[in-house]
Amino acid sequence: MQSITLEQFNGYLQGQGKSRYDICNLDWQVNLGEHWLLLGANGAGKSALTAALIGEAKCESGKRISSSINKLMLVSSDSHKQLLAQELEHEKHSLVKDLIFTGHSNNDELLAQLIKLFKFSSLLNRHFRDLSTGETRKLLLIKALSSHSKLVVLDEPFDGLDVQSCQQLNKILIELSQTITFVFVLNRLDEIPSFITHYGYVSQGCLLHTLAKPDSEQLSDLLKLLHLEHTSLDVPSPDTEQEQKAFTGNTLVKLSNAKVSYSDVSIFKNLNWTIEKHQHWQLSGANGSGKTCLLNLITGDNPQCYNNDIEVFGFKRGTGESIWDIKQHIGFISNAVHMDYRVSISALNTIISGFYDSIGLYQKPSDAQINIAQQWLAFIGLSDKQNTSFTQLSYGDQRMLLIVRAMVKHPTLLVLDEPCLGLDEANRQRVLLLIEKICAANTSTVIYVNHHAADKIKGIENYLKMEDFH
Repeated sequence: MQSITLEQFNGYLQGQGKSRYDICNLDWQVNLGEHWLLLGANGAGKSALTAALIGEAKCESGKRISSSINKLMLVSSDSHKQLLAQELEHEKHSLVKDLIFTGHSNNDELLAQLIKLFKFSSLLNRHFRDLSTGETRKLLLIKALSSHSKLVVLDEPFDGLDVQSCQQLNKILIELSQTITFVFVLNRLDEIPSFITHYGYVSQGCLLHTLAKPDSEQLSDLLKLLHLEHTSLDVPSPDTEQEQKAFTGNTLVKLSNAKVSYSDVSIFKNLNWTIEKHQHWQLSGANGSGKTCLLNLITGDNPQCYNNDIEVFGFKRGTGESIWDIKQHIGFISNAVHMDYRVSISALNTIISGFYDSIGLYQKPSDAQINIAQQWLAFIGLSDKQNTSFTQLSYGDQRMLLIVRAMVKHPTLLVLDEPCLGLDEANRQRVLLLIEKICAANTSTVIYVNHHAADKIKGIENYLKMEDFH
């Protein structure tokens, strides 16, 4: 029987920068035909264990990974970062088709099926860095699933996908489970595939439980281990100096007949949108419909903002305003922000950087700002990691830091582009309740993007659908 065995493995995952995630006393065997699901809280070590499984972890003692399976593939936020890092390092703009077709024959039926399934034909001549979050995840899935590997590790494969794409992915996974062994890391219990045969619970880098598919009582006991009590929702107060800079007008954003296109391909057009103060919005649309492009027009991160009729915080775009005139009133979290945040600063300074809208911290913060950031750290349960480098934290812990970084200055406009990606159940509920409280308090006007109907926010009563502008 072909299998992968990690026997008495002690080691760590060496990621970007100087990150280190310890793995302890690991005895784990994955056999062909088994399908594993790893459960655990953010920072528990799930991703580190999957890295050990595919041979990317560093061994300190014990036996190294033993495998009779030759080809292993991983889809995760780290594999996304690696692709992006390669692009930046070599200062190139790879075409999607070059990333997908490398190593494949021209008549690969599975590859053709996946490209059709995810409607990727029209994206093959696009640059990798022009893809949306959901489109990038599809690209990684196409590469991994078409690799003809015997084992594929999928770390949050549904993250960033719209509802239809999730359904399509689940369908193809069921089909491929007959020939591919899968190991999943999932935070949403409603995403667990029906063909899972083995469950594992991870805590502090240790695999505490390994069991075949549990009965309802065993599963209930296992899921209780995932439960965390919510912290108090007493949101820290803003910095008084920051309050003095708040925008006092009523119309925050006004776009007239806005449009974005790339290489003569229209992303959206004829879009009219006015956002008034304390008028909370949910932005929806399929992968690639232009949600992030639209948000980047507002923040000034898309150069086509100067080709459009846009008014933001009283400034007519292109009339001499600086990007900082705009960003001082905005708090922003998105997958692009997360991918760009590659600096090795402490967790505390990561939050403080939100006061200055910078990636990294290059100014000396005030005592008040330090105190407020420490309150936010306590709010998300990361006080014990105050001095830990951002790059040493798990993806979920990083995400929580970047969410409160967006909120720390109580911005006039709070833009939350799929904030809950990578969060465990407890943190996801904490963030949703926090957004709900911010909406109710009207301390910030909220724009919220997500694909999950279950993550609806009470207090958001205005909706913009990108399908209406194609």
